[in-house]
Amino acid sequence: MRIKPIFLILSLIALIISFVLLGNFVSHHPVPIFDHKISLFVQQYHSDALDKIMLGISIFGELPYSLLLVIIIACIFHIYKYKRESYFIASILFSGVIILGVKNMVNRPRPTAFYVRLVEINRFHSFPSGHVLSYLLFFGFMIILMRELKDIPKALRTAVTFFSWFLILTIAFSRIYLGAHWFSDTVGGFILGLICLFPLCYFYFKKETGTSP
Repeated sequence: MRIKPIFLILSLIALIISFVLLGNFVSHHPVPIFDHKISLFVQQYHSDALDKIMLGISIFGELPYSLLLVIIIACIFHIYKYKRESYFIASILFSGVIILGVKNMVNRPRPTAFYVRLVEINRFHSFPSGHVLSYLLFFGFMIILMRELKDIPKALRTAVTFFSWFLILTIAFSRIYLGAHWFSDTVGGFILGLICLFPLCYFYFKKETGTSP
């Protein structure tokens, strides 16, 4: 069932408005009570093993791994003759410019040891979460590709899909657990990720009828 264009447009507008309102709120209220309480709740149970698991979940959002991931996957698609898909995957790199620009505009400080347990120290500003944005954008697009490219072996498509869903569903929890972000940072990253995924999917599905990989 094809989704009506007007619904997609209204959804995109709603996401943009929500993101702007949230960004404006956290810029004036850097440490809301609900953010602090959520962080304390998430961090109440911790261990060295869990620290390593959460760091492992977040690794694909860290430089240089995030850069290498996109480049390597784009190259693999290109080698196997999915050239158009490889270009779209490579274009995800531009999201780094977007996230840095928005972080500097909102200028929200990272959580500090005064409020939360810090498992890792991060650079740049806090809002929105670049990890959540990049995971939703990259792995979300991989899920879409695995659904569309039927000539890829089913076992591989299933494995990539489950792995992508796992990372998308756990990255926000990981960032809060590590003390790298507030809950509202992850919400902002999720919303901005959806906003960025809209044009990526729009132009990908706009391909000419009969175009083959």
